[in-house]
Amino acid sequence: MTRDHANRKRRNTMERIDCDVVIVGAGASGLTAANKLKDAGKSVVVLEARDRIGGRLWTDDIDGAMLEIGGQWVSPDQDALIETIADLGLETYSRYREGENVYIGETGERRLFEGDIFPVPAKTEGEIVGLIEKLDALVAEIDPDAPWAHPRAKELDEVSFAEWLGTQTDDEEAKLNIGMFIAGAMLTKPAHAFSALQALLMAASAGSFSNLVDADFILDKRVVGGLQQVPLGLAAKLGGAVRLGQPVRTIRWNPDNLAEGVVAVTESLEVHAQRVIVAVPPVLISRISYEPPLPRRQHQLHQHLSMGFVIKVHAVYETPFWREDGLSGTAFSPYELVHEAYDNSNHDDPRGTLVGFVSDEEADGVFTLSAEERKERILESMSHYYGEQTKNPVVYYESDWGSEEWTRGAYAASFDMGGLARYGSDLRAPVGPIHFSCSDMAGKGYQHVDGAIRVGREVAAEILAG
Repeated sequence: MTRDHANRKRRNTMERIDCDVVIVGAGASGLTAANKLKDAGKSVVVLEARDRIGGRLWTDDIDGAMLEIGGQWVSPDQDALIETIADLGLETYSRYREGENVYIGETGERRLFEGDIFPVPAKTEGEIVGLIEKLDALVAEIDPDAPWAHPRAKELDEVSFAEWLGTQTDDEEAKLNIGMFIAGAMLTKPAHAFSALQALLMAASAGSFSNLVDADFILDKRVVGGLQQVPLGLAAKLGGAVRLGQPVRTIRWNPDNLAEGVVAVTESLEVHAQRVIVAVPPVLISRISYEPPLPRRQHQLHQHLSMGFVIKVHAVYETPFWREDGLSGTAFSPYELVHEAYDNSNHDDPRGTLVGFVSDEEADGVFTLSAEERKERILESMSHYYGEQTKNPVVYYESDWGSEEWTRGAYAASFDMGGLARYGSDLRAPVGPIHFSCSDMAGKGYQHVDGAIRVGREVAAEILAG
């Protein structure tokens, strides 16, 4: 049997679905677009590779504890997300933040503080404040939807963020702390691995660099029941249009006759539509075969994007014992394995939950250890913030998105050096009937659920506009 004959035979046994628009990916972005199109009278089908809805939003029960394995926080500037939460009838609650925060310095000294500025020597504090002011001034010049349009975009994209910081101060602790907010806490890559322009986009997407350093702002609220309630609610409005366990292997279209539309092919389905929205992280776009192939520009730009890498650590205790010591649960140190941690206790749950993060090269290092050794090292680091009780959680779990087949990293994709100025404007450019949508492609709300929703809305509007 020839390959062509085998392919024809397989196609003859596949289920065929016809619709106006097929969406690849049942995350917040794809589901937002699907709902907007459905509300406008278009028929849609959503194909999801996983056996669950939500993409990088995932709330699960681990050993009797509800954990938000993926994204979870809502900040007050995230209008699109806040509107969606309200539309779905979901409730939010404030993150616990009463009490003092913890900072650990280079010598291991544990210091308590309140507010946004770490308890560092006066000279270092002055340098940190000065850097924040300089970054805020630069960020104010950046359009998050078009950072490549800045007059100095190419220049800023050819210097690493670490190198840029070195041109502004010689205070090592100041550089480490400012770098941590973008590198470890957001892009989850070393500060030498991405450009100053990429750092400015990250800050501009949140409104200012000051917003990024304000944990009370950027990590303001959570959704009762978990943030995955958002995509679950969006999917529920679509009914049977969402098909799980259907990784799209091929997208076919005829560049000489766009009226023929597009076909999205899985192992068991062929979905025929006029348009397709590929709503997956950019690193997965090339996992699909395109007939004909995507243009050269798309091939090139996807090779200059990569995911960050972070372990999200969940530790659950019988009670939030740190509160008895007057601690908020908020903790930072550029010198610790766990560079930041927070009180992540669930709404109306008497137990206490801490969440900590191990990023980029530090995550590389602990993944060379056994699971038990890694747990011991991580809890030891967290105990430096909260005390010996931290070493004995009743539930312990590590969210490792780097091993997820259909994500391959966290929190989001960012460009390598020079890539943003060179390719950024092409990131969302449609190819014939193929459109692209995800949080990694957002301006405002970049790498957050708010950005995913914004891009989903915009792509749906583009399709409806014809």
